[in-house]
Amino acid sequence: MSENDKNTKNTVFAGRIFSVHLETHVLPDGRSAEFELVRHPGGAAVLPVLDDGRLVLLRQFRPAAGGMIWEIPAGRLEPGEDPADCVVRELQEEAGYRAGKLEPLGEMFPTVGFCTERIYLFLARDLIPVPQSLEPDEEHLEVVPLAAAEALALIDRGEIPDAKTQLALLLARFRQLV
Repeated sequence: MSENDKNTKNTVFAGRIFSVHLETHVLPDGRSAEFELVRHPGGAAVLPVLDDGRLVLLRQFRPAAGGMIWEIPAGRLEPGEDPADCVVRELQEEAGYRAGKLEPLGEMFPTVGFCTERIYLFLARDLIPVPQSLEPDEEHLEVVPLAAAEALALIDRGEIPDAKTQLALLLARFRQLV
């Protein structure tokens, strides 16, 4: 939808990570409707694969999820940042690895009904250990290598509720990459 197809009526909140707007959009049939939208710059996430085939997952404290949650390394895109550059940064900061090879897995809208966030998914191989560089809110983070079958079993048991992690694992398995 082009900028001419919407009219931002009111910015309700503007924060460091996202903003909330009341907007009027022209629908495909020509009518107009008001929407509450969360505008987010997007993010990128990476499924790291060790040389022995194990996957690198994180256990990270997430207040929105009510505690510790299984995830893959991910981060918010900086203005103008390429998603591949974002996952290179996040893989090093959070998991302590540098990738020799990155492969795009796809992209997703985690909450398309009200949020503009788009997450780009990658698979990383040829990992080289490097020092982590955790941000202060990431200090309760554990790096956990798991066999692919074990990670997929966590999804099956409902122990990985994070959508980007589920999708990256399932896409990688579907394409027989793990």
